[in-house]
Amino acid sequence: MAALVLALAGCGGEPAPEPAAPAYGWPPDPRAVTAWPPPSEIGKASYYADSLAGNRTASGEPYDPRALTAAHRKLPFGTIIDVRTMDGRRTVRVRVNDRGPWVEGRVVDLSRAAAEQLDMIRAGVVAVNVYVVSVPPAPAAR
Repeated sequence: MAALVLALAGCGGEPAPEPAAPAYGWPPDPRAVTAWPPPSEIGKASYYADSLAGNRTASGEPYDPRALTAAHRKLPFGTIIDVRTMDGRRTVRVRVNDRGPWVEGRVVDLSRAAAEQLDMIRAGVVAVNVYVVSVPPAPAAR
């Protein structure tokens, strides 16, 4: 019995401390992202005016300010990208469904919902890193 008590006494102790979250709050769980790969593009992001709601995008679907979508000059429609502010505080995942932006230095135009997630509504234009997450498969040849 004494051996059992001594064995159990050694099991107690302090639990291992949780890793500290970065001061700027990204990522929400420090174990979620150990290192970001190099961005595919660095530049500025802007967002669509609310007055464009319902207009057809280059992919043919109507612009929905509440959807997490974006315009990019070259990436195929349906490509999923992460747009991350240069300070690393905010990231949004969007689907490319339009072409643009056509202003020099800008690499992506975002929907209003995506812009809100980046907290860029007041600024209008922010510096970002763009990461390609997935590219849709090429259509089969006929």
